[in-house]
Amino acid sequence: MADPLLIGILSDMSAAEPADDSSRQFESFVRLSLDPIIASGRIDREVKFVSAYGLGLPGGTAHAVEGAFAELEAQGVLAILGPAIGDNALVATPLADRYQVPTINYAGTERARSDWMFHLQVGSHEDEGVIIARHLKRLGIDRIGVVFDKSPIGRRYFSFLQAECDDLGILVATSISIAPEPADAVDQIAVIKSAHVDAVVYLGLGLALPAVSEAMQEAGVDQTRIMNTAGLWGYRPGFAEKMDGWIYLDMIADDNKMLAEVRQKLPAGTPFQTRVGFVYDLGTLLGEGLARSSEFTRHGVREGLELIKWLPAAEGHDGTMLSFGNFDHGALHGRYLVLRRWLAGQSVEIKV
Repeated sequence: MADPLLIGILSDMSAAEPADDSSRQFESFVRLSLDPIIASGRIDREVKFVSAYGLGLPGGTAHAVEGAFAELEAQGVLAILGPAIGDNALVATPLADRYQVPTINYAGTERARSDWMFHLQVGSHEDEGVIIARHLKRLGIDRIGVVFDKSPIGRRYFSFLQAECDDLGILVATSISIAPEPADAVDQIAVIKSAHVDAVVYLGLGLALPAVSEAMQEAGVDQTRIMNTAGLWGYRPGFAEKMDGWIYLDMIADDNKMLAEVRQKLPAGTPFQTRVGFVYDLGTLLGEGLARSSEFTRHGVREGLELIKWLPAAEGHDGTMLSFGNFDHGALHGRYLVLRRWLAGQSVEIKV
């Protein structure tokens, strides 16, 4: 019997395997789309996953991510899934090229793409600012204040928002940075309040959002509020109420037929999680890349990934497609970002 294909999972959000079953659940969601490809005979052997943990930025270090990547490479993996956070995807991109390991990150930055680094978008540092600005324009808002994380993520988001606002005639009346994991946001919101803006925009990883919301409530700042895909934290217990009223960008759309099919595949009693969609897509990309490989080598898998064309995605609006190609290592094509709002603990899609 042939040896299994070894695939690495790089976890950059913890220093060790979590005590809960989140790691096993991640693999089970990947297998929802991967295992049918194996069962069809297009992949002639089993796939085995090995994990490496390195608590990356902003709470950890780039060095931890580098160590986790090297650990997986040394085990002889054919490909790596991860990291999840944009700062760490930037750390891993040159490593993928150095070691020549095909890697699929699921972060938000298009800069984390290279010869060996592929990118399944979970949000976009570059596209989201454009969508936010255009939605503000539709709402008739022409004067905004921005709070953004003092990090590569926050600065990248803000630069694209600023450029689109300039084009649309929206004035960024004030902007102020905040630590990605702040103790409070009192000073930042005081600056925003003094600028007399029509809307408040938050851009960043999202760990600062509870402090921003609390400071806004205490200061009586109740203008229109909108944020990037940091709003995805609302799906975690205890977060939604801290985001009440916020418009945000999501990867979940009510009209996505593929996502509806995925939800039907979940074992009975499994609660729906927003990550089901993107992890299912991750499994599709991995499985199709392996199935299309000319040989089970790292070079073969890289070539196999580039042969993936126009497969339906569980992320985004219905019709969003998964596709790679030569010099095209961004997976999602189409309307993959979805405007939603948190209201009374529920995420409600905004139809535009």
